[in-house]
Amino acid sequence: MKYSLIFCLLLPLSVFGQSYTHQDTLRGSITPERAWWDLTHYDLRIKVNPADSTIQGENVIGFTALQAGDQMQIDLQYPMQITSVKFEGQALSYVRQGNAYFVHFAGKLPKGTHGHIDVAFNGHPRVARRPPWDGGITWSKDQNGNPFIASSCQGLGASVWWPCKDHMYDEVDSMTIAVTVPDTLQDVSNGRLRVVTNEESGWQTYHWAVVNPINNYGVNINIGDYVHWDDTLHGENGILDLNYYVLKENEEVAREQFKQAKRMLHAFEYWFGPYPFYEDGYKLVETPYLGMEHQSSVTYGNHYQNGYLGQDLSGTGWGLKFDFIIIHESAHEWFANNITYKDMADMWIHESFANYSESLYLEYYFGKQAGSEYVIGTRERIENDQPIIGPYNVNRSGSGDMYYKGGNMLNMLRTWVDDDQKWRDILRGMNKTFYHQTVTTQQVEDYLSRSCGLDLTAFFNQYLRDTRIPILAYRFEGDQVFYRWENVVPHFNMPVRISTDNRHFNWVNPTDQWTSSSAPSGIKAISVDPNFYIEVDNVGVPRE
Repeated sequence: MKYSLIFCLLLPLSVFGQSYTHQDTLRGSITPERAWWDLTHYDLRIKVNPADSTIQGENVIGFTALQAGDQMQIDLQYPMQITSVKFEGQALSYVRQGNAYFVHFAGKLPKGTHGHIDVAFNGHPRVARRPPWDGGITWSKDQNGNPFIASSCQGLGASVWWPCKDHMYDEVDSMTIAVTVPDTLQDVSNGRLRVVTNEESGWQTYHWAVVNPINNYGVNINIGDYVHWDDTLHGENGILDLNYYVLKENEEVAREQFKQAKRMLHAFEYWFGPYPFYEDGYKLVETPYLGMEHQSSVTYGNHYQNGYLGQDLSGTGWGLKFDFIIIHESAHEWFANNITYKDMADMWIHESFANYSESLYLEYYFGKQAGSEYVIGTRERIENDQPIIGPYNVNRSGSGDMYYKGGNMLNMLRTWVDDDQKWRDILRGMNKTFYHQTVTTQQVEDYLSRSCGLDLTAFFNQYLRDTRIPILAYRFEGDQVFYRWENVVPHFNMPVRISTDNRHFNWVNPTDQWTSSSAPSGIKAISVDPNFYIEVDNVGVPRE
């Protein structure tokens, strides 16, 4: 697959136009063996051994039967293996089909049954090849030779290292995570640290608790010789606890760079509403890879510099005003962890909004023009190679254009709304309406159409499901300028702001038919508000 490093920030590797297998369907669809039961709780207990790169443990999976059922799909990827499954103390039989296990109960469990199964497992989890894009477990060392270990598995799936119901549509309501590591190291995972217990000689266990719904790929382990400090934020919902974990040798530079986390939280609470996980707190954790949006445990590896590995993704200078990983990955706490896609085909719900949040951060601190210039500058990275929405039910995302094209699409919609307070209310309302929910593209489209008071059907069809960029064609005849949309989906009806003097912009309403407006004499060209991601084509001979 052709892609650039930056386009694919946190984008799972996917191949367009490929044929899909039965394993893709088992991984990416709501199978009958998933549909009959609802996740309620995970109690994940593991031992991570850096000496031989193994993980072993058990996951107690709580569930409620939505309807009667006797066969349950539990996912765990090769080369990991399930060694036993128990229900109410009794061993259950199971059959493996690739990366999916089908667990058989002795008889049908009635609708309304509340229970749990205890799944024991072990093995050498897949080594991350190019984290976070091609993930798994990263087994590395810090500069002092200490183990430095982390998980990253978006798209690939949490089942690469622990057994779970590995589909995005069903988030567990709460979770406990107990990670046993050598006593020279610490584990940092999601939620709040309840206690650290000593085990057999040379080992200790970190016990974490998550009280909010969490998606599987958001669950993480981060193991290293960390130094820790904490802080608080006086936020919209009260006191938010902040915790930071970095390698000891990086403490001084990290304490300075991580000041951006509070600035980010102030900005995003303004735009999106309260941080969605006050009960679990906010953490920023150093990792041996670039970073990722693990819920309440955001991971960081941007080498304590502004930009994306020191680069300005917009080419405008504004991208060096903030640390990309702190801002982008933390934005996912609202868009990915609060509002979560049900199918990976709709990954734009995460990435388009997170990309757009970068410009909103700039706007909050540097003004609207700064944010606008930044998002417009990122257009150079758009490829228009594939639709933003991917194929459904096979665990595949769409084009990497979900980042920069998606961010420009949202900026353009805001321009169309033409009311900054209303737009802010829409973003905040979205996080309230879909609070701690998994959603589809159609739900998001319907919400935005309803909240904006616009029919956005063709708009989203154009920018999410088509690769063409609308062309505003125009020509002059006498004292009139004629214009129409070309290169568009049926019924495309977006108004646009044009100018004949490059200073004063007026709204016009092109269709796919020629429409005209009066134009001052002597004008030979028009310009379009640069916030619109379109192309402009003078199809007529300029008048004398």
